Amino acid sequence: MKQNNGMKNNLLVESTSRNLPEVSAPQPPQQGYGGYGVNGVNVQSEDAAYLREFLFSLRKYWLLIAGVTMLTTALVAVYMFRQPNLYQASARVQVDLENPSPTLGTNKAGTYVVNPVNDPAYFNTQLQILTSPRLLRRVVKDLDLEHDASFKLPQSNATSSRWQKWFGGTTPAKSAVIDQPSSTGIDELDSTREDLAEATRLAPYVAALKLGLKAEPVKEVRLLIKETRLIDLSFEYPNPQLATRIVNKVAETFVLSNLERKTISNQSTGEILQQRTADLKSQIKEQEIQLLDYAKNHQILSLDAAQNTVVERLTNLNRQLLEAENERKVAEAAYQAALAPGAADALASGGGAREPNDIEGRLSQLVQRRSQLMVDFTPAWPEVKEIDNQIAALETQLRQTRNRASTVVVTNLSTHYRQAVARERALRSAFNQQRAETLEQNEAAVNYRILQQEIETNRLLLEGMLQRSKENEAALASMRNNIHVSDYAVIPSVAVGPKRFLFIGIAFALSLLLGVGVAVFLGYLDDSFRSTDDLERTLNLRALAAIPSTNGNRLLTTSNGNGSNGNGASNYELMLEPGHPLPFREAYRQLRTSMLLSSRRGAFKSLLVASSMPGEGRTMIAVNTALSLSRTGALVLIIDADLRRPSLHSVFDLENENGLTTLLSNGLDDNDPLRFIQHSEKGVGVLTAGPIVDDSAELLGTEKMRRVIETLQGIYDYVIIDSPPINYFTDAVLVSSLVDRVVLVVDSYKSGRETVKRASQLLHDAGAPTLGIILNNVKEPRYNLKNYSTPSTQTYAEA
Repeated sequence: MKQNNGMKNNLLVESTSRNLPEVSAPQPPQQGYGGYGVNGVNVQSEDAAYLREFLFSLRKYWLLIAGVTMLTTALVAVYMFRQPNLYQASARVQVDLENPSPTLGTNKAGTYVVNPVNDPAYFNTQLQILTSPRLLRRVVKDLDLEHDASFKLPQSNATSSRWQKWFGGTTPAKSAVIDQPSSTGIDELDSTREDLAEATRLAPYVAALKLGLKAEPVKEVRLLIKETRLIDLSFEYPNPQLATRIVNKVAETFVLSNLERKTISNQSTGEILQQRTADLKSQIKEQEIQLLDYAKNHQILSLDAAQNTVVERLTNLNRQLLEAENERKVAEAAYQAALAPGAADALASGGGAREPNDIEGRLSQLVQRRSQLMVDFTPAWPEVKEIDNQIAALETQLRQTRNRASTVVVTNLSTHYRQAVARERALRSAFNQQRAETLEQNEAAVNYRILQQEIETNRLLLEGMLQRSKENEAALASMRNNIHVSDYAVIPSVAVGPKRFLFIGIAFALSLLLGVGVAVFLGYLDDSFRSTDDLERTLNLRALAAIPSTNGNRLLTTSNGNGSNGNGASNYELMLEPGHPLPFREAYRQLRTSMLLSSRRGAFKSLLVASSMPGEGRTMIAVNTALSLSRTGALVLIIDADLRRPSLHSVFDLENENGLTTLLSNGLDDNDPLRFIQHSEKGVGVLTAGPIVDDSAELLGTEKMRRVIETLQGIYDYVIIDSPPINYFTDAVLVSSLVDRVVLVVDSYKSGRETVKRASQLLHDAGAPTLGIILNNVKEPRYNLKNYSTPSTQTYAEA
């Protein structure tokens, strides 16, 4: 025992004396199991991580990328080399402006007439006409391509026609015939049906011509002004002779159709002008007769105001009406003034009436006589009384006379006012009647003038039509075609297509991009861990080592496959045995060194090897870690705590009749654990699981288990414990609280991120002292076992 401890201490001193970085003991996660680095610091930049993920996906799925690329490129290459050669025949057409005849250049006023063909869109329109279905349909009929055996339709058109024929599909042209209006004549409807039927029959041939026909304007690159009025017309077809015939025929048909269009247009214009001239003459004659009848019916003699009696009479009546209105206003004012209190008496007295004046004179004499008598006599004197009676009689008579005069004045003013009102009413009635007659005559005059203006307008139109008719006749006489063929096509001798290597290169590039995209997508769906950096960044725990993939070399185990190196095989080998590739042994040496350096500040005696799910290589890691520690001279014991699916007895070829379950089920004393420990030929002690029981969690979580571990720690330098998966059973979580350190095994291809995160979180919640993580089954080029071999004459000294 002392010798083993000495060897262990020597190894530790030797390991720490090397130029290795000092690694502190692992700390529990500060941001949970999903953090990215301690204290929020990223372990690695995001750009580098993304690049590494991308390269990993390419390396992992390189066969898929190569397969997609090669297969697609091969198919495209076969297809392209099966295509026939294409020959291009080219002709050139010149499109000039439609200059009108000099006789049509000016109008009657001498101003310039703008020609609509000078529009910049004219040249673009001719380009569209050059490849229009109507023109191509005429070419098909002229060349009789429908019955030409050398002209073959493209495969797409033939396939479409075959499908349409098999399934009875209707074409748009046939449906258009049904939608014709019912008002169309029978002959015109029959002609339309024939045209539509012909267009439908020739549609595949027109589509084939349009597919290979190109019309491009010619650009002048040597001058500042690039535009020309030349059009290059080309047609590609496998038959060079037929291609030449077709392109020349298209050019000739284009020239001929333009001349026909212009001729037909001018002829149609002449007929329209003649018909319109005859219509205008007949219309002018009818309007003149209508104007004469209108003047007769409305008694229109003259439209001159100076010679119009109706207007003169209306003027006189208007003047008399104004005088009557003034007279009525004066009479009304006098009458209203006489109605005021005292006004009538004043008017009556101011009028110089004779009778009141005589009475007033006599009354004045009597008053004077009475005044004389009153000098000598009293009022009772008989003569005075007589004079008083006469004065009273005269005053009564004077008052009656004045009242009668006031009444006469008011009556006279009232009579004069009524006469003025009656006169005004009579004049107003006559004025209104005369005005109505005048308005009626004015309306008739307006309509008369409108009819006159229509006649004058039609006469002007007639003159313009006659002028245009003469100009059109002159244009027909001087008609010339502004489009002609500049260069005819010759039979080509060199093929221009198909561009096989270009399409093959494009197919290669696209298929390569497709393969890379699929690989990246599959890599995105793969949530396994690619590297130790990825593992540390995800779980915020230190990666102790990366164990390479065995590539078929397995530990010998039971058929359940538990403890394999991550790929589920039924057998695997002890990796530290002589004759195995060097990377395996170096990986476990690195694991051993990492564990020893990580525990410098707190040495561990017991170590639990756990995993999140079955098949991650947990048992293999535990076995080879125990063997690696034992080769330092330390006394090592490995315990099979996987009481549900034990496998250590199969690995070391030991009996499993008694083991951990037997020890925990019975009474415990200091010598009991040693009785159940078996010593293997590999130099480690093995405590097998024993018989399988149903209550394994109750056994592992008892005080007995703690005492067993403490007892064994006092005997052995290292106690390695293999446990069942954490996410499936609670056994590993219970044992994690009884040991000094815990290591978590993660398979780089099987373990999902969420699964491993959950296992790490369970250990963290249980307060387990996690030492670090071991990434198993790493498939990287640096672990390519073919690059390493074990020399037969040279051995590697164990550290």
